[in-house]
Amino acid sequence: MAHDLDDLSPEYLAFWSEHLLCTLTTLRPDGTPHVVPVGVTFDANQRIARVITRKDSSKVGHILAGGADGARVAVCQMHRRRWATLEGVARIRTDTAVVADAVRRYTERYGRVPSPNPDRVMVEISVTKALGRV
Repeated sequence: MAHDLDDLSPEYLAFWSEHLLCTLTTLRPDGTPHVVPVGVTFDANQRIARVITRKDSSKVGHILAGGADGARVAVCQMHRRRWATLEGVARIRTDTAVVADAVRRYTERYGRVPSPNPDRVMVEISVTKALGRV
């Protein structure tokens, strides 16, 4: 079920603040999906989903292979019968302040501060579609 990004329900937004593990789907060079567990934060006002990760991860490589225009990705979470997916275009952000903000948001959602990592980057997803049943 599609949701209007300009009018997401309070229930949909609240679901994206729950302590739930998510998945990130990127595409390998051969077009097959690469699906990995991640923590995601979603800023509906900015239409941005954020994932923190290591710069040498496969997901980062897949996104970088998309070039300057970024790469199409999806993040998804579920709990019992409720689920939500955000689709969009991902780019890798390395700016220290931007990554620190993503870590702060992760800490707020998941209630723990990630271990320091000098190789940390942020996957920034410009959300173009919201789906789900919450």
